[in-house]
Amino acid sequence: MNNRLYYGDNLDVLPQHIADESVDLIYLDPPFKSEQDYNVLFAEQNGTRSAAQIRAFADTWQWDQAAAAAYEQVVEAGGRVSLAMQAFRRALGENDMVAYLSMMAPRLKDLHRVLKPTGSIYLHCDPTASHYLRMLMDAVFGPTNFGNEIVWLRTLSKGLTTRRLPRNHDVILSYQKTEEAKWNKDAVFVPYDPEKLDSRTARKYCHRDPDGRLYRLDNLINPNPDRPNLTYEFLGITRVWRWTNQRMQKAYEEGLVIQTRRGAVPQLKRYLDEQRGRPLGDVWTDIPPINSQAAERLGYPTQKPERLLERIIRVATTEGDLVLDPFCGCGTAIAVAQRLSRGWIGIDITHLAISLIKHRLHSAFGDGISGTYEVIGEPVDLHGARALAEEDPYQFQWWALGLVGARPVEQKKGADRGVDGRLFFHDDVESQQTKQIVLSVKGGKPQVAHMRDLRGVVEREKAAIGVLITMQAPTQNMRTEAASAGFYESPWGTRHPRLQILAVQELLDGKKIDMPPSRDLRTFKKAPKAKPNPSSGTKNLFLF
Repeated sequence: MNNRLYYGDNLDVLPQHIADESVDLIYLDPPFKSEQDYNVLFAEQNGTRSAAQIRAFADTWQWDQAAAAAYEQVVEAGGRVSLAMQAFRRALGENDMVAYLSMMAPRLKDLHRVLKPTGSIYLHCDPTASHYLRMLMDAVFGPTNFGNEIVWLRTLSKGLTTRRLPRNHDVILSYQKTEEAKWNKDAVFVPYDPEKLDSRTARKYCHRDPDGRLYRLDNLINPNPDRPNLTYEFLGITRVWRWTNQRMQKAYEEGLVIQTRRGAVPQLKRYLDEQRGRPLGDVWTDIPPINSQAAERLGYPTQKPERLLERIIRVATTEGDLVLDPFCGCGTAIAVAQRLSRGWIGIDITHLAISLIKHRLHSAFGDGISGTYEVIGEPVDLHGARALAEEDPYQFQWWALGLVGARPVEQKKGADRGVDGRLFFHDDVESQQTKQIVLSVKGGKPQVAHMRDLRGVVEREKAAIGVLITMQAPTQNMRTEAASAGFYESPWGTRHPRLQILAVQELLDGKKIDMPPSRDLRTFKKAPKAKPNPSSGTKNLFLF
C-alpha cells in the first residue's frame, strides 16, 4: 500500500519510515507566525520556556530550550547548513525567527535525503521568512538547484496603510534535486480565457464562429517554393501549398480552410481553444484564494486552493509518482494527488488534522477510499490510547472524537463549558432543522458526576443526545444515571438514549453512537465529490 498518513512529528517520521530517494515531489507549507507583528519575530528571547509544540491551527515556533537544542545539533553537524545557521544567529540574535530556521533546517536536510534525483521540492511561505528560507535551502539543496521563486497573489489589497504597503502575496520556493528533475512542458501553459485576453492575443484571434469560438487566420503557403508535388490550384488560386491536395480538400470540407473573398488566398482557421495556452510565468495571479463561499472550503485557516496544488503536481510529476507533504494540515496536497492518480504520503503532528484528512478523502472519493491507504501512529489498542492520554491529553481528546466522527469545539486551551466536541445531523425532512450531539471526553477515572454534568450540558445546549467518551469502563452508577435521562425520539420513529457512555475499548471494537438515521451527518464541512475527468481519457479525477 503506497498511500500513507502518519501521525507524529515529521522530524521523527521521516528518518524512521521514509526511505532514501523514494519521493518524486515534496510540497510543504510549514506553520509560521505570519499574522503576528513582524517585529515580534525578531525580539530577543531570554530565559527558558516550555518545549516547543505545534498544536492544531497554531504556529508556535519559539526560541526556547527545544529550539536552542535544535540549533546546536544542526551547527555541530557541520557543512553548509551549519555555516548558514551560524550566520543567521550572528545577524539576527536569539529570537523566534532563528528558532523557526533552527527547526526547519534538520527537516529540510531529511527531505533532501528522501527526494529522488528526478524529484523537486516546493516550499510555501510568506515574505516575512522567504528570504531566510531561500538561503537555508541554498545550503541544503545547493544554489545551482534553485528553480523559481513563485509569487502567488493570495488576496487583493484592502484598506490603506500608513507605514507599509499591504502584504497580499505568498512565496513558493522551488528546488530540484538534480538536473535530471522531471519537468512536464505540457503543464506549464495556462489555457486562454476568451474573456481575459491580452491585447496582442486579442488582435490575433479577432474572428469568431457563430458558436462563439475565437480563431485567427494562418498562412497555408509553403515557405519552400521548389515543391512540385505540392503545387496545384485550389479554389482558383495556384500556389506551393503546405499540404497535399487531398489534405487541403478534407480540411476545407471540415470548415478549417476558408476563402474570405473570391480571388483571395485560402487560409487556415486556428482556434484559440486548441492552442497550448499562455506560457506560465513565476507570478501567479489567476488562482484566487479560498473565500468564504468556496465549495472546497473546510474551515482550516491555512487551507490552500486545490488549483494551486494541481498546478504544482502536474508540472513536477506524472501519474504513479509519489507526493509527500510533511505538514499536511487539512490535506489539500493529498486530495489533489489522489484525484490525479499520484501516490501520496502525509504527515501531521495533530490528530485533529488526521481526522480532517480522513473525512475529506471519504467525502471526495467515497467509502472505497478507506481501503487504499493506511494510517500509522494512531493508537490501535487501549494501551496506545492510555499512552497518548498521558503524553498529551488534548491530542487524546482529538483522537477520541475522531473515532466517532466528531469535531472539537476548541482548538486551543480554554473554557469549553463541558463540550469537547459536536456532531450535527438532520433527521427531520420537513422542518430541515439542524440537531446536534454534544460530546465530552474523559481520560481519567470516570465518575457519576461526569454524567450529571453532561446531562446539564445537553439541557443547556438543547442537544438531542449527549455522549461521554471514557478511557475506563463506566461504573454501574454512571449507567443508571444515563438511563434516567430517557430517550430521544426521532421523526423516523426510532428511540435513542439521550445520554450515552462509550468506553475507548468499545470504540476500538467498532461500537458507534446510537443515533437516528440521518440524511446528512455534518461534522467537518464536506469536500466536493471527485468526478472523472473526461478530457484526460484516463482515470484522472477533478473537482467541479
